[in-house]
Amino acid sequence: MENIKPLFLSALLILFFASTAPKTERVKWISLAEAEASLKKETRPVLIDLYTDWCGWCKVMDKKTYTNKGVINYLQNKFYTVRVNAETREKLVWQEKSYNYDPSYKTNEFAVYMTHGRLAFPTTIIIPADGSGPQAIPGYLETKDMELILKYFAEGSYNKVPFDEYQKNFKHSW
Repeated sequence: MENIKPLFLSALLILFFASTAPKTERVKWISLAEAEASLKKETRPVLIDLYTDWCGWCKVMDKKTYTNKGVINYLQNKFYTVRVNAETREKLVWQEKSYNYDPSYKTNEFAVYMTHGRLAFPTTIIIPADGSGPQAIPGYLETKDMELILKYFAEGSYNKVPFDEYQKNFKHSW
């Protein structure tokens, strides 16, 4: 019985500290339908994180880039953020058009449309606030790369300043 008390106290301490450990902040993702409804109230760019369950770099980006406080705060204040599994078999609807799973691509037609047929994972898709076509940025993005891209689209430089020029003068702050 004497050996049980220290084990019990140790277990209680572990549970206490595990429950009070800081939780990693994450981006608050919304559905495509919620993003469309929000766009009717306030115009903002839309960021779509296009991923697959098997994609290792998608998981790394989720754990590193999308948990950075600068990225989280900026996205929540300037963008509507949507996560879409490119391989979903669910019907997706965007701008009154339906997209279904396409067995020949083994992905949803929405992913094919958003990436202009150039499927790579992860892909960050930006739909500018002016409603112009989706801009697909394939591959893993570190925080510094994400900051550059987010600010380019959210702060009015897209369609005004060539990206190369914007990048040369850009100062990172996260």
